[in-house]
Amino acid sequence: MKQKRTFKFFALTLLLAAACALGGAKAEAAPLVLKFAGQNPPDHAATTAMNEIAKEVEAKTEGRIQIKVYPANQLGDYSLVYEELIRGTIEMAAISFPSQFDSRMDLIYVQGYTSSYEQVAKVYDPNGWFFKKMDEFNKALGVKLLGMYLDGMVGIGTVKEMRDPLNPKVDHGVLLRIPNMDVFKTALEGARFRTISIPFADVYQSMQTGVCDGDTGYAIVAAYTALGDVIKHWYNFNKNTECLGVMISAKLWEKLPDADKKVLQEAVNKQAALSIKNAEANDNKYLDLMRKKGIVVHTYTTEELRPLMEAFAATWSQLDSSKGKELMDEFKREMKKISDATK
Repeated sequence: MKQKRTFKFFALTLLLAAACALGGAKAEAAPLVLKFAGQNPPDHAATTAMNEIAKEVEAKTEGRIQIKVYPANQLGDYSLVYEELIRGTIEMAAISFPSQFDSRMDLIYVQGYTSSYEQVAKVYDPNGWFFKKMDEFNKALGVKLLGMYLDGMVGIGTVKEMRDPLNPKVDHGVLLRIPNMDVFKTALEGARFRTISIPFADVYQSMQTGVCDGDTGYAIVAAYTALGDVIKHWYNFNKNTECLGVMISAKLWEKLPDADKKVLQEAVNKQAALSIKNAEANDNKYLDLMRKKGIVVHTYTTEELRPLMEAFAATWSQLDSSKGKELMDEFKREMKKISDATK
């Protein structure tokens, strides 16, 4: 009898040990799964970059961190996603900077601070003034900025030919739709463009029906895919950039071990740098598609664009009231350094 009880006790001990081992293995194997929200279609270059970040992070953490990519606003538009980043209910995002949370984030859309990809590389440098400022604005809201992804350069698409497009002292004969941001309105009106603010969803019909004659605010790819059937002229001014912030919830970032932070940061840095390297080729690809579609594409050298860029820059002081004079003074000094270094 004693032998039987001893056997039962031994068997029970083995079962408990096995259960503990299985439970421990299961807990140890459970990965950290992060939702990564994007706003571009699945076949867009930015979505490809998001998937590459996910692959690299999973590989380098040996599966401990897994990132699930949700493109095409599947988790909500960029402003809703940003709110969830603040709360920590969405962990990562590659989205436009939502200036409704802090109008200073409109700094990314200021007109005329760059007209070349070489300048953009210096502006977006993770160790540079501009990046650190954008990180500062996001950090105050509970979001960590990991990288800035260049979607492309911005020009103007119109249904009719402009008058003297490079001369900032004459009316250009078009009513131009702009985003509802002072950084667009002050600069473009300062260069003698007449403007009207219309939601982007209504722009195509507005151009068709003559409510406006043109549009600006979107990169070449977006202009081609969304407005390619209505615009007749594209003016490749490279007057500002379309940029996505690659972000992570600060609530999560603060909890991650330094080794995992390093893996995430390196993966984002790689794709952000590639975005600048690849943007020019991608923009040229879509300019060619515009030409094949019958759109007249007007291209210019940096020197030819200089009078227009200088006219835009002359309006920057008008942003002192909304962005802060100290910030705008810093911005002017830092952008001049980059401009002087790339002439």
